[in-house]
Amino acid sequence: MFKVAIIVGSTRPGRKAEAVARWVLELAKKRTDAGFELVDIQDFNLPLLDEPVPPSMGQYMKPHTKAWAAKIDSFDAYVFVTPEYNHGTSGALKNAIDYLYREWNNKAAGFVSYGSAGGTRAVEQLRLVMGELQVADVRAQVMLSLRTDFENYTTFTPAPHHEKSLQSMLDQVIAWGGALKPLRQK
Repeated sequence: MFKVAIIVGSTRPGRKAEAVARWVLELAKKRTDAGFELVDIQDFNLPLLDEPVPPSMGQYMKPHTKAWAAKIDSFDAYVFVTPEYNHGTSGALKNAIDYLYREWNNKAAGFVSYGSAGGTRAVEQLRLVMGELQVADVRAQVMLSLRTDFENYTTFTPAPHHEKSLQSMLDQVIAWGGALKPLRQK
């Protein structure tokens, strides 16, 4: 079965990413065209990049890197749930992405972002990173506002129209990830 990881892109105490990712997972599980799994970068305890060899070499030495690589390699596509901190993605998510190379290649990615401007600037940065990793990022995305989609800036209460945006993004991620599958089998 086609497998999509929903990656929780923050490790910050009090983070909103986990609630957002669980909402994505709940709606995604209603689909029959793929399997979905929540992947929380916090569970992998990745320190600031500590591998002595560049990730493009694929010579991982640390147990946490090997576990992270095996998990990421097992998916056909990704949905990154990212906050926007200071006009960019979280340092923890960028660090987790930078640990690997080949495991990301020839797959598809979509984005669910949140912040004062819907997290759009974080996604723009991630799109540049995805290009370098040979990940096809899709156009459709979900942009959540801290003002209107979080009650008192804390409790996640997404507006109903976001469900349509999420389904459009998932349609694209699954289609593109499927189209790239032959490249991953070489």
